[in-house]
Amino acid sequence: MSGNAQTNTRPQSPPPPRGGPMALSRPAEKARNFPATLKRLVRFLAPQKFYFILAAVLSAAGAGFSVVGPKILGQITTHLGEAALRIRSAPAFDMGYVANALFLMAGLYILSMLCNFSTASIMSRISQNTAFSLREAVKEKLDRLPLKYFDERPHGEILSRVTNDMDNISNTLQQSLSQLVTSLVTITGILVMMLSISPLLTLVALVTLPSSAFLTYIIAKNSQRFFSGQQRDLGKLNGHVEEMFTGHKIVKAFGYEKAARQTFGAINDRLYASGWKAQFVSGVIMPAMGFVTQVGYGLICVAGGVLVAKRAIQIGDVQAFIQYMRTFTQPVMQTATMINIIQSTVASAERVFEILDEAEERPDNDPPSLIPTPKGEIEFDHAQFSYSDAAPLIRDMSFRIRPGQTVAIVGPTGAGKTTLVNLMLRFYELKGGQIRVDGVPIDHMRRGDLRRLFGMVLQDTWLFNGSIGANIGYSSETAGREAIAAAAKAACADHFIQTLPEGYQMILNEEASNISQGQKQLLTIARAILADPFILILDEATSSVDTRTEILIQKAMSRLMEGRTSFVIAHRLSTIRNADLILVMNNGDVVEQGAHDELMAAQGFYAELYNSQFAETDA
Repeated sequence: MSGNAQTNTRPQSPPPPRGGPMALSRPAEKARNFPATLKRLVRFLAPQKFYFILAAVLSAAGAGFSVVGPKILGQITTHLGEAALRIRSAPAFDMGYVANALFLMAGLYILSMLCNFSTASIMSRISQNTAFSLREAVKEKLDRLPLKYFDERPHGEILSRVTNDMDNISNTLQQSLSQLVTSLVTITGILVMMLSISPLLTLVALVTLPSSAFLTYIIAKNSQRFFSGQQRDLGKLNGHVEEMFTGHKIVKAFGYEKAARQTFGAINDRLYASGWKAQFVSGVIMPAMGFVTQVGYGLICVAGGVLVAKRAIQIGDVQAFIQYMRTFTQPVMQTATMINIIQSTVASAERVFEILDEAEERPDNDPPSLIPTPKGEIEFDHAQFSYSDAAPLIRDMSFRIRPGQTVAIVGPTGAGKTTLVNLMLRFYELKGGQIRVDGVPIDHMRRGDLRRLFGMVLQDTWLFNGSIGANIGYSSETAGREAIAAAAKAACADHFIQTLPEGYQMILNEEASNISQGQKQLLTIARAILADPFILILDEATSSVDTRTEILIQKAMSRLMEGRTSFVIAHRLSTIRNADLILVMNNGDVVEQGAHDELMAAQGFYAELYNSQFAETDA
């Protein structure tokens, strides 16, 4: 059983904004190798290329239909204006022409809506299929990664890549890509329509665009440092709040409330200042762009009026041009925002691909070796191991454990006791030598077949959100209620379970904090008993229970260990005096081995450890 997952306390960046000019002010995370990562992400999209092309065509069609609308509306205005000028006293409007034009415009807008709806549906399919295949690839990869990968990284960091980064990719595929295509087509279509109305007015309109873009760039550049400060202070505030509430009892016990409030107030003041500045500076973008846009409208109206007076264009063309100019700014800003989001998405994809590129576990032997009738014999034959090449841990370890023996592994912290267990279960691979179970090298066996021979009870308990019965039955797929209850009785857990409100059906919360630490330990012991393994590993399994319960568990363990090879990792040496064999480890090597009396008589390293514990107790 694994220990509790580590928590990644590093503050996470907020998800990228989904639109609007304010998004430009937020700095996007950038990929280290943008082209290569983008190309690799496109390969994941390759199976959906037909749907992607269809979505692009529909998106372009929808944008094209919507672009034509202002031109038709301008023609209606021109027609009505000319009719009014021809017959001043009693205008005779051709309502049939107007009605046909309105129906045409409505039809185009309906077609545009249908195309956009179809695009959204197809992009949703593409994004979910791509995210599904990417998640499948990551899940299969995580199953093939060695334990070393998880030991070297915070679990929160891995979860962030599998969840947050994956959601970022999925959302971008579903929303941003279709918006990007629509925006680019809209920009192109509007430019074509503006040029068809008047190249001169188009030139005047385009003069205002660089001005607004430059203004936005200057404001965004200055606001980035404020947003960075805001995120930094927000991370500190979240970390302080989490720390204070996690250790709420300690804060109360030592009277730290006043200091905690002062620290919170100081961080909150800094967050207020940086947040106010960031929001204020970014909020200036809209008024500034509005000012530039209004100036542009004024210039267009003046220039358009002059052209209408000279009969160069029609009055409806000026109206259509102003509509195009008003519409032109939005897709430009959306395109800039999409580029920002795509940068962040490619950075997320790069983080996901880093998992896919990690070195995997060595493949199982094919065909694998099998043990028809396991007995529980363990042999280390000149085993060598190191976590890093620069610091060897186990240099040359050799010993043999006979079936049914109870073996105690003792030594100071960092001596390599847990490493020994990890090597037996092939959580880590040897650098040299061999480990054999019943004469079969473990690297010739399937990892699953090997690990089914073992049962483990660790000092760090792991229980999932579910019923007590389900947690005990986790080690056996076929165990019924009677077998689960029998295992609980053997572990001395049945009594306290019966006193709980719903007994075996009581639901444990996510951290199993609704029962005590000792009770959690009893449940993990019951789980190991139910597994009925050939080889048992106990890592300080009774460290969290009271003395009376420990005695009961020791008796239950004695019955459980009968006929089984058992490894007991112990820090309290008084608990392993009756072990058949004691392996004394120091600096990664077995420095002594033998029974308790033999080792005490030798007056070596074990005797020093044993006597020092009693000396500390007496002191």
